[in-house]
Amino acid sequence: MASIDKIRKNRIKKLENLKKAGINPFPARTDRTYEIKKVLLDFNKLQKSKKRIVLAGRIRSIRTHGGSTFLHFEDGSGRIQAYFKEDKLKKEKYNFFLNNFDIGDFVEIKGVLFQTKTGEKTIEVSDYKMLSKSLRPLPEKWHGLKDIEERYRKRYLDLLMNPDARKRFDIRTKLVREMRNYLDDLGYSEVETPTLQALYGGTNAKPFVTHLNALNSDFYLRIADELYLKRLVVGGYDKVYEICKDFRNEGIDQQHNPEFTMIEFYESYTDYNKIMDITEGLFKHLALKIFGKPELQINDKKINIGKKWPRIEMTEIIKKNLGIDVLKMKAPELSKFSKENNIEILKGQTWGQLVFNIYEHLVAPKLMGPVWIIDYPEAVSPLSKEHPQKQGFVERFEGYVGGKEICDGWTEINNPIEQRKRFVQDQKAARKKKDKALAHPIDEDFIEAMEYGMPPLGGIGIGIDRLTMFFTNTWSIKEVILFPLLKPKRGKK
Repeated sequence: MASIDKIRKNRIKKLENLKKAGINPFPARTDRTYEIKKVLLDFNKLQKSKKRIVLAGRIRSIRTHGGSTFLHFEDGSGRIQAYFKEDKLKKEKYNFFLNNFDIGDFVEIKGVLFQTKTGEKTIEVSDYKMLSKSLRPLPEKWHGLKDIEERYRKRYLDLLMNPDARKRFDIRTKLVREMRNYLDDLGYSEVETPTLQALYGGTNAKPFVTHLNALNSDFYLRIADELYLKRLVVGGYDKVYEICKDFRNEGIDQQHNPEFTMIEFYESYTDYNKIMDITEGLFKHLALKIFGKPELQINDKKINIGKKWPRIEMTEIIKKNLGIDVLKMKAPELSKFSKENNIEILKGQTWGQLVFNIYEHLVAPKLMGPVWIIDYPEAVSPLSKEHPQKQGFVERFEGYVGGKEICDGWTEINNPIEQRKRFVQDQKAARKKKDKALAHPIDEDFIEAMEYGMPPLGGIGIGIDRLTMFFTNTWSIKEVILFPLLKPKRGKK
């Protein structure tokens, strides 16, 4: 097989041939009259009319048999076959095509429709035009490449050669569209909040820092949009949401990318019970719109999400699965239990942190669900409202499907004095990394906004990349982000 360099040189010669023949290899426009999808849908009607139509697309295959050539070409809507006949085009024009057009080229094809003896829908070519000459060959074999990272670096080729990749991203597009439709129908307003922030907040994460020359000040790329959306609630937006990019300067693995997409929504005069209702309805709506049924495939299991999701307290699910009552255990007992079950313990961890770690490591992966786990320890939930009947707990929930967390939300704190106290507590909390940036900073501007009065409200954040993983049964985040962050390739010195 010829090297890419040789193929490229050969194609550049063909490019020059086109120019010498007075043909622009990269014209600015096409006379296309139909998308291919429309032709396939209305094929019988168009065929009977014997109307000459013009299609355009990328050549994906070429097969020559004597004086006949068949090729498949496609646009973004579909693929169709074209039939080139030497005596129809005349020998010179027919040979010019064979000698100068390649797989990967974009072409315009004019002709009439017919069906072959095998029933394949085809356009018989009466004229053709180069729309864009490709200088590199498309990969012949894309599936099973040893260098998977190359698919991420050259996602455009992955989309061309791998139908599953295109399907995943089509589903992602539908998810975003339908989330908007669902929330808009409920009366929510979509807004935009700053990406560059003077103080990061809304979760526990390490931010990216940048310097703004115009103000001679450091700013942060947002780690969440929560605190700005809550400011808008103070300003009178009762139902508000945002779909945005967040950035966290942390690890890269199968589940995490430093740049990712979130949707957060908040509703006034409600609590975490209503937010669970809305979110459960959202997931069922998405499944019906995408699959036509309320069912998700998680690994090898089909999970029906159409019934009412049970709501189980975290302490109760621990008791059910592990046989221990954490409410009757002190921190030293929880530490001992954790060590016996190979759960890492950090110096200074509180009772609530220990309970959460036990749940997260030993219980959460077993939750096939769908299920809501509710009422989390206050120590791991600095933005959640205290539970009115359970001291040390907050009104927080997480949704689980197939042993995996799909979302996280809570009743929001609307007491500015309590919010300040939580921020201070979080600054002192034990963490695996001794990095103050991982603690939630004390946001005085946000607390001041709260002091003007914030209504009762509930809210939630859902990672759209993660949601796409659920709806495509794909468990590497790089497979659901079009251009995931990768280490730059270093050129040779």
